[in-house]
Amino acid sequence: MKLLSNLRQHFIPVQPAVKGVDKNIIYREIVPDIKLQPFIYCYWELRTSQDLASSFDYKVVPDGCIDIFFPLEKPDQSYVMGFHNLYKEYTLGHSFQYVGIRFLPTIFPRFFGISADEINNRSEALENVVPAVASFISTHLSPDKPLLTIKNTLDRYFLNHLAQTDVIGDQRVIEAVRIILENAGTISVARDLNTGLSRRQLRRLFRVFVGGAPKSFCKVIRFQYILKKNFTLKHIRKSNLLDDAGYYDQAHFIKEFRDFYGDSPGQVLGQDCN
Repeated sequence: MKLLSNLRQHFIPVQPAVKGVDKNIIYREIVPDIKLQPFIYCYWELRTSQDLASSFDYKVVPDGCIDIFFPLEKPDQSYVMGFHNLYKEYTLGHSFQYVGIRFLPTIFPRFFGISADEINNRSEALENVVPAVASFISTHLSPDKPLLTIKNTLDRYFLNHLAQTDVIGDQRVIEAVRIILENAGTISVARDLNTGLSRRQLRRLFRVFVGGAPKSFCKVIRFQYILKKNFTLKHIRKSNLLDDAGYYDQAHFIKEFRDFYGDSPGQVLGQDCN
């Protein structure tokens, strides 16, 4: 369990796209039961406090996690979003209330015995992936329940599931993920992931337990590091951050940032990036 706990210690996934967009859109996270924290990063809620003047497009940036999510007014319509290396955009309408479950890297496949590669770079109806969880959500959750009650209901379900499931798995994969997280993605996959796996084995097991190749995972984590630190472009230019993070040059950084966020670093970080 020690390595599983270390993943959380080194990882704070950031989803920043709702900040400052509209005061009537609320996003919040709540941590699960302490026994679940090595496995589930958080439960989250995205909702409107009143009807919006125009339809809202929600942008999800890559964070290395796998999420279950569903509209609380229609809990029978639940989905799972796999690892992705491009931003995703969803049109949510004028009024909505979504609830999600964010699993730490490698956990979802271990919990439910599926390959993360099956949902790589896409969202899939949860009933097609883990029908038992989809059925539980559909029958036990409803719009009249506040987030804390939902949290307690999900805690009980996943604690029961945990008690009946072997989620230890291949510690070499967990160790590889930990190394990447601890170094903010700024490592050489070939040189620094010495966990007893060949490069071929490592790629195969990453696709099974993470969803993407080790190199793709590294790119997402270094992007997340920049978001988490809330760097300004002025700071990035004056520091060795781009070199330290493994970007060839500023053009490389801008392109990758656009792929992950959908906007330029200048638009997001507050300065023009020329």
